[in-house]
Amino acid sequence: MKLKILHTVESYLPARTGMSEVARQISERLVEKGHDVTIATSELAERKDLNINGVKIEEFGIKGNIVRGLKGDKEKYIDYILKSDFDIISNFAAQQWATDLVLPLLSQLNSKKVFIPTGFSGLYLRKYKNYYNKMAEWMKLYDMNVFLSEKYRDIEFARHNGLKNIKVIPNGADEKEFLEDTGIDFRYNYGIDKDDFMILHVGSRTGFKGHSEALSIFSRANINNSILIMIGNEGVGLYKSLMKIFDVKLVLFNKSLSQKVLNKKVIVLNLSREETVQAFKEADLFLFPSNIECSPLVLFECLASKTPFLVTDVGNSSEIIEWSDSGFLMPTKIFRGLSKAKIKESVTILEQFYHNREMRVKMAESGFNEWQKRFTWEKIADDYEKLYLSLMENSD
Repeated sequence: MKLKILHTVESYLPARTGMSEVARQISERLVEKGHDVTIATSELAERKDLNINGVKIEEFGIKGNIVRGLKGDKEKYIDYILKSDFDIISNFAAQQWATDLVLPLLSQLNSKKVFIPTGFSGLYLRKYKNYYNKMAEWMKLYDMNVFLSEKYRDIEFARHNGLKNIKVIPNGADEKEFLEDTGIDFRYNYGIDKDDFMILHVGSRTGFKGHSEALSIFSRANINNSILIMIGNEGVGLYKSLMKIFDVKLVLFNKSLSQKVLNKKVIVLNLSREETVQAFKEADLFLFPSNIECSPLVLFECLASKTPFLVTDVGNSSEIIEWSDSGFLMPTKIFRGLSKAKIKESVTILEQFYHNREMRVKMAESGFNEWQKRFTWEKIADDYEKLYLSLMENSD
């Protein structure tokens, strides 16, 4: 059965965000399986093509969400949704316009409706209280609510409110990227000795990806001949000013004589996807003291690249560790829904990983094996196709 599918998501190619990557992987693979897939997303000046790898794109000049306020041509989007004839409409992520404008329309839609909440980041924030007071009733109007984890705040919210229409489909990493040779020698290109201990951090400069904490942990660790590679774009968001703390710390690090004595370096880069994938493959360890996540794609990319990881207790990172036996939780304190790494204790763990190559190799192999079995995007796209087909069959 060929399905006509709409995926709504706030950002999509050429924008590079975690959410756009999830939507891209699922959408492109469903097109490869013969389905008709459209993305409804934000308008981008740099987007030159409204058909990318077979996925059709409908652009809307809208910004914001119900709580912060919505700006742009809302009526155009509402009219598009109400007049649509899709078999399946899937809304990716709460707290953004492409989902929020659909929520009041759910009872009017004949399509099979799927919601992928991706974490409910504002669940514990006072300003989102009224929004989440209504959320359970909205979720009951969906034919299925898909969660990325068995044990994060969004699925716990659903269970607490008695929802039965729930399913778990995890995130993953792209076998097309990670099993193919990029032809890039990352260490050579950036002057990194083959024996240097290379630590990787990947995350946009939003203020919440743990840049400052990663630098603090690295700078305090008594490890020599080591380098911290930090890859990420400038990012967007209301809290980018938090990056000023990181920028000051980086200046101080670069002036520190003690860091020079240990031959420790930090390089901050904004790279192509191909170079980023190769950085994963060549890294000895991934350091990710992020403050808030749902199910971090970068951890699945660690599995695919055979890179053991240290991560805060954020999103379902503990569950990914249980699934893969490929990472370690840094001691974490939670404040107002945000995870903060305990720096002193995390330094000790980093030093232990630095000195234990055998453990790192064992964890890397374990993670890679689990990824191949369970967490490739091909497997995940199959799960979405099976879900969509089952929803259509049940409507007959």
